[in-house]
Amino acid sequence: MVLALYVCIVYSFFMIDTHSHIYSPEFAIDSDSMVERAITNDVEAIYMPNIDLDSIHPMLSLEARYPGYCFAMMGLHPTSVKDDYELSLAKVTEWLESRHFCAIGEIGIDLYWDQTYKNQQVEAFEAQLALAVKHSLPVVIHCRDAFPEVFASVEKYLNGSLSGIFHSFSGSVADVERINSYGTFLFGINGIVTFKNSSIVESVKAIPLEKIVAETDAPYLAPVPHRGRRNEPSYLPAIVGKLAEIYSLPFDEMVQITKSNSLRIFNKL
Repeated sequence: MVLALYVCIVYSFFMIDTHSHIYSPEFAIDSDSMVERAITNDVEAIYMPNIDLDSIHPMLSLEARYPGYCFAMMGLHPTSVKDDYELSLAKVTEWLESRHFCAIGEIGIDLYWDQTYKNQQVEAFEAQLALAVKHSLPVVIHCRDAFPEVFASVEKYLNGSLSGIFHSFSGSVADVERINSYGTFLFGINGIVTFKNSSIVESVKAIPLEKIVAETDAPYLAPVPHRGRRNEPSYLPAIVGKLAEIYSLPFDEMVQITKSNSLRIFNKL
């Protein structure tokens, strides 16, 4: 069994994938071999953000198959916010009352694809920020073409206990400085940082080392040299390697930094 393989193998250095949708249909035919490849490539744990009500069952099923390796979050993704979003939020709330989750996510505001439900997205986001405060859980934030709106919402709930990750961070140096001023938020960096002439590199350079975590966002955004393929956690070393290059650090040291930051934000350190 893959989990037994994970328990038996001992490595000096491990990586943590802080954001991966490995329960999605893209992995339906090879989920076990995908997890085995992640383990073989020194990925110690995979954190899974929820998307909508339909993704809850496959996500929790995968977590049950790999206890202590796959960790589920609970939340409603902004692009899943429609007219009936209040019903979905009620289910999210029920789940948060029924068992432990590692975080509330993936939540946020996305104005890239469609602004039809902008107001509803803001309302759903703030409702879930309130749930995070209530349950003392970190949030994992999706922000696309919506930094002003996301900042306005987050800053309503900065009471000393709200923490989290700005997932797939794509902001400017000024955005880095504003988020860093919150004191309790980290930056999730994925395969985009490996793309040729990626504009995010300059922003990454401004992120303090104690505020950075690595993620794949699988099955999306596969890093170079895997770009164009379905992304998966086993590709995480390419992302951590690029971060090591940007910070001029040995790979092993970058592994330890991102791991320590990941464990701290998910209250496991």
